[in-house]
Amino acid sequence: MSNEIGTISINNWVMRIQRSEGAGPFPVLLMLHGWTGDENSMWIFAPRLLKNALMIAPRGLYRTKGFGYGWHPEISKPWPWVNDFTPAVDRLIDEISGKNFPDADISELHVIGFSQGAALAYSLSIMYPERVTSLVGLSGFLPDGASAWINPDRLTGLPVFIAHGTEDDLVPIERARNSVGLLQNAGADITYCEDSVGHKLSAKCFHGLEAFYKKINC
Repeated sequence: MSNEIGTISINNWVMRIQRSEGAGPFPVLLMLHGWTGDENSMWIFAPRLLKNALMIAPRGLYRTKGFGYGWHPEISKPWPWVNDFTPAVDRLIDEISGKNFPDADISELHVIGFSQGAALAYSLSIMYPERVTSLVGLSGFLPDGASAWINPDRLTGLPVFIAHGTEDDLVPIERARNSVGLLQNAGADITYCEDSVGHKLSAKCFHGLEAFYKKINC
């Protein structure tokens, strides 16, 4: 399926990419890892994702304590606010562009995130709704303050897949359900998968994720 997979650096920012065969331009699939992850963390999902896309998995901008990376600096409050993700959102919008990826169709940007990466994906989508073609949030949450960005037509018709475990002890299921409600209020077309697992994707939701991408890839 691909003719290139490897790690690159753009303006000292490490990313792992996979290109499809052919000359492009290719739709872009932006893969955002969770807290303490890195550019390699999201590839477990790759076989279930959008086909014939340029896959880009950037490393988080901030080193976390011990190991790995995150998308905002350490904070003392229980949950991050949307504004905590602003530097990462702005960097993504600037660097994931035609100037750095000439074989990319930037007008077709699909975003998927896990845990804190899902919070970043949600933040990017509500800040720049005109830039996002589809959105996936796995075991994630809308950051605090997101409701201030949301109005009834902000995400009209945006295909969104959300999956969460009812036994998740890191991100409570109530935050996922609240995220579904807020995104629906913004006009998003939500597919929601909930299953009795912890902070991970269940087999049922893996199948749901694959079906979601098959549907939007028609």
